[in-house]
Amino acid sequence: MRTRPFTLLSALAGLTLLLLLALAPTAGAKATDLSDVAQALKQSPVYVHPDAADQLSKSQADALADKIENADKPVFVAVLPDTAQFPADSLLRDLRTQTGVTGLYAVRLGDRFAAASDRAVMPAQSVRNIADSVRTPGVTANTELTDFVDQALPQARGSAPSSWSGVPGNDGGAPVAGLITIGALAAAAGATALTVSTRRRRRREREDQEALDKLRTVVDEDITAYGEELDRLDFHPSASYADDAMRTDYEHALDCYDKAKTFMSRAHHPRDVRPVTEALEDGRFSLAVLAARREGRPLPERRGPCFFDPRHGPGTTDVEWAPPGGETRRIPVCAADATRLAEGRDPMARTVDTPDGRRPYWEAGPAYGPWAGGYFGGGILPGLLIGTMLGSALHSPAYAADYGGADFEGGDFSGADFDSSSFGGSDFGGGDFGGGGGFGGGDFGGGGF
Repeated sequence: MRTRPFTLLSALAGLTLLLLLALAPTAGAKATDLSDVAQALKQSPVYVHPDAADQLSKSQADALADKIENADKPVFVAVLPDTAQFPADSLLRDLRTQTGVTGLYAVRLGDRFAAASDRAVMPAQSVRNIADSVRTPGVTANTELTDFVDQALPQARGSAPSSWSGVPGNDGGAPVAGLITIGALAAAAGATALTVSTRRRRRREREDQEALDKLRTVVDEDITAYGEELDRLDFHPSASYADDAMRTDYEHALDCYDKAKTFMSRAHHPRDVRPVTEALEDGRFSLAVLAARREGRPLPERRGPCFFDPRHGPGTTDVEWAPPGGETRRIPVCAADATRLAEGRDPMARTVDTPDGRRPYWEAGPAYGPWAGGYFGGGILPGLLIGTMLGSALHSPAYAADYGGADFEGGDFSGADFDSSSFGGSDFGGGDFGGGGGFGGGDFGGGGF
């Protein structure tokens, strides 16, 4: 599990500052610009500007905040008046910069709505899809925001910022005596931060273990199948027809089998599965080369394994294929599956257990990302799987975390140190925002408003 240096120290410093802020008059009572909105969101997931209080009542805002905090997700919601004080074209990016916390940000600006997220929390396309689904002419702020949060929380990655825990409510100014107790409050806040950090660590360890257990069943089946393939191989290194090249291929295939078993025995995290399937893929290619040498055929071109089931061995050709409702893409397939497709039949797909029964692996969840990544390579795999459930997962923060794609996790304090190209979602007119590229000089790259 990736550790984050100085997390507790940073949390203590931030909490001490927030305690001082909490002992001053509340932000909600005097907020006038975006910096005040950002400060308020560091203390609570929901902020309602005084001039927009008629859009979301205090009880509605409190209920929304409770829902987000109970889910322990870095989701931020702001309800603001549609005025020149909050320019729509750069509002979400500027709010993210000033808040400084990796997360998913949703803003109701007058009667318009937009949202954007750091890629470590949710892919931009997912944000756009959810935002589009909740936009309805004449919808109330409470309905729109509640629907958005209900859909976003299960998909958001990461944890709520530690500054939300134990922060006093906005109940007016503090007595002078409160300043005397700041040291004790800071110490208590430190204990709270440690408790929150421990809870999150244990939750992540539990989630990792559950994902690894799913993978272990599939990988053990793959290792067994490869071992049986080696047992069936009618090759004797000492035979008169065997030359040094054949013996090298054979020994490498055996070494890959041993590596796969060793790597799996040492696996403690889902990402540890990737070297296992890399070894199996490498071993099967060695067997394909050995077979070509023995039969006097040209050596095969190195390409990925059969997309439908890597146990079929290296692909022998590329074909056009699309999942139900998805886009067409070229994939490597074995000769048998190429024939089945040409005859209009279904390929022999690798299936795995899902809550809905046995399904093709590309219709399963993100737990199978490291397994598939070892076979096909992390760089090209999302392209092969675009439009599938697993493909969507591989564009998600879970995949990024497994393959080193994110420096900050959801809920981390990054300040202004974040890549704007990885912060995207929808604009206030329903168009694309960010889209994984630049911001085009600060505008949202789409939709009129």
